[in-house]
Amino acid sequence: MIVKSILSVKGHDVLTTSPTTTLAEGAKTLAEKRIGALVITGADNRVVGIVTERDIVRAIAAHGASALTMAVSEFMTRKVVTCSEADTVASIMEQMTAGKFRHIPVVEGHRLVGIVSIGDVVKWRLHEMEQEHSALRDYIQTA
Repeated sequence: MIVKSILSVKGHDVLTTSPTTTLAEGAKTLAEKRIGALVITGADNRVVGIVTERDIVRAIAAHGASALTMAVSEFMTRKVVTCSEADTVASIMEQMTAGKFRHIPVVEGHRLVGIVSIGDVVKWRLHEMEQEHSALRDYIQTA
């Protein structure tokens, strides 16, 4: 199975923000939209970073409440691991596990086309397992 399959069901919408957005504004967006990460894009609309709930917690732990007035660029992950629509779900699962991150932006030709979370991967994998289970049950009943 490939990433494009997940995006065909989930959609291609990705919430982004600029590097100058304050951490408080970023946190508010995460809470309002009930998501775990915001992709940070530069002037050319390319991915320049990602900020997650974990990043916000770490920022507040290190700087106290004053972190909320600082720009997300101070706390974002700059070396963002991305994937393409042609990547397999198994390969991004491995990347997420090895890198200990939960969100992976999907990029085609330097253009952001989606984002996949660990929840999306688990949901897709459960769907696959249910289909396999059903196929095996049908096979056994007809044997």
